[in-house]
Amino acid sequence: MMGNVLGSPPPPYSCRLQKNKEQLSNPGSFDELHKKCKELFPQQTEGVKLIINKILTSHFQASHTVHMSTISQSTYHLKASYIGDKQLSPTEVFPTLIGDIDNTGSLHAQILHLVTDRIRTKSVFQTQQSKFLTWQFDSEYRGDDCTATLTLGNPDVINESAQKWVATLNVGYGGAHASYYHKANEQIQVGVEFEANTRLQETSFAFGYQLDIPKANMVFRGSVDSNCCVGGVLEKKLPPLPVTLALGAFMNHWKNKFHCGFSILVG
Repeated sequence: MMGNVLGSPPPPYSCRLQKNKEQLSNPGSFDELHKKCKELFPQQTEGVKLIINKILTSHFQASHTVHMSTISQSTYHLKASYIGDKQLSPTEVFPTLIGDIDNTGSLHAQILHLVTDRIRTKSVFQTQQSKFLTWQFDSEYRGDDCTATLTLGNPDVINESAQKWVATLNVGYGGAHASYYHKANEQIQVGVEFEANTRLQETSFAFGYQLDIPKANMVFRGSVDSNCCVGGVLEKKLPPLPVTLALGAFMNHWKNKFHCGFSILVG
């Protein structure tokens, strides 16, 4: 027989509402809403790449990247990072300054700063050799159960104009962006991503997966998308050495293009 035990009255509506409200949490940064799914997809690579990471102090670290390409010019990148003392989570430390410069003098810089406990800012600057290419300013507000983001891109302060600005609250720019991530077990993870751009009238669909083999110190990432591009990257760690080897291959069936690459990560 269904009913209240000993005729006790049901909990007030306000109590039930408060209980459901307490279960809600902040969704995190807008830039990271699809991060978990994107991490499953392999990064396209070709030629040979050598990466050396060096931790200088508890706040400073640097890395050197040499990429010998078979289809474009070979490049060298020097990346330097400064990490502050304000750590909110394993992935959020403020302030953070990151700079990446290549052999042609092109620079990509990023600054992250915590204004208050609820307001974060990010500035991105990019140059091509000695000319400014683009810059962008983001301001993000973290509520108890929501996140709001305001983006200003390529502002022209002198002429009091701007090429683009976007105010975002769990919506994409000019279209839809959806992703689904699922961790089947400790070894298998899968992700599906869908994007629709109303301005360009383009849609894309991609499926990615990751297979972890801890006993062999190996990770394999594979993907296939709506453009008939199939690819995969196999990573192999070599303990006790701080070295990771990566071998990748990608093929576009529609364009009959194929390329492969080999990377070495030290540190």
